[in-house]
Amino acid sequence: MCGNKKTDVIRVDPVHPELDLIRRAARVLREGGLVAFPTETVYGLGANALNEEAVRGIFRAKGRPADNPLIVHIARKEDLTGVALAIPSIAERLIDRFWPGPLTLIFPRHPSVPLVTTGGIDTVAVRMPDHDIALALIAEAGVPVAAPSANTSGRPSPTVAEHVICDLGSKVDLILDGGPTAVGVESTVLDITVTPPVILRPGGTTPEEIQSVVGDVILPGPETWTAEPDSTADGARGPAPKAPGMKYRHYSPEAEVVLFGTSEGRVQAMAERIWAEATRLVASGKRVGIMCTDESCGLYASLVRHAPSGTTSSLDIVSSGTRQDLSTIASKIFALLRQFDDDGVDVILVEGVDERGLGFAIMNRLRKAAGGRVIMV
Repeated sequence: MCGNKKTDVIRVDPVHPELDLIRRAARVLREGGLVAFPTETVYGLGANALNEEAVRGIFRAKGRPADNPLIVHIARKEDLTGVALAIPSIAERLIDRFWPGPLTLIFPRHPSVPLVTTGGIDTVAVRMPDHDIALALIAEAGVPVAAPSANTSGRPSPTVAEHVICDLGSKVDLILDGGPTAVGVESTVLDITVTPPVILRPGGTTPEEIQSVVGDVILPGPETWTAEPDSTADGARGPAPKAPGMKYRHYSPEAEVVLFGTSEGRVQAMAERIWAEATRLVASGKRVGIMCTDESCGLYASLVRHAPSGTTSSLDIVSSGTRQDLSTIASKIFALLRQFDDDGVDVILVEGVDERGLGFAIMNRLRKAAGGRVIMV
């Protein structure tokens, strides 16, 4: 667990947010402060998107490079005209289907949005979150809210308020604790300023869902799986990305992450390969975490029973969820990466999943945490 990093934390009902608490947080935003709040994806670190100095506070708190753009959150569809210069017909179809929800759209930037919010480029990323606390906060503040994930840049994203406290603590003026987030991976970012549209970051809305509305979309390639280490706000380099999660190191725990992949029918073979690597690492003096799935937990349990005495004392084996419902895995991966760090693990061995549906976003996050490397079985 993290040390005590004092800041104001308010518990808010995630279904029926208390108006007086929402008003208090909204006042902080209007006055140029920082508020961490839950969304359906992860916790966000919010500031008034139209206030340059407030937005700079986000970059300072996170240690975020200045060219890494922020997503602007709105509470009503009609608020889009205040941040986007043009709204094409394709946006209308996507908004009608997916907002509120985990889909961010790229638009031409409205002049009211300062360049600091967009990372210095003339496009702006916008979404409407599907969470009662987030929507109430943005509506009560009366301003669009710029909000990246509420963590130190490069770290696994926060899915409970405790993660925010550990990473940012007193750097935040107020934290709204609405319990664990539901989706667990960030929103999908779709660039609709080009034809066909391009998925810049996979997320909670799947490529298949998007294709069902707009037809062909371009998916991110392997070059997006690895990224530069984070630099300081003054040390950004190279071309500016259009969306967060594209250029810099993300989602990384302190421990080394080793990702394994295989076809869906070879779960046992993958488990045996991971076990062999785990026992090798333990013999070399490492503490090892294994992030398995419900389908393979029994296999590891059998291997543990037959392991030599003392082999398993340096092993942590935890299931991330079931392959039959990838949303169970998406909602837990960031929390588990943090849990392994808390447990003092040196190396985390992770079972990959099939890259269809939500699995595409899950594997994107795990590849980035593993530095782009995947061991195929």
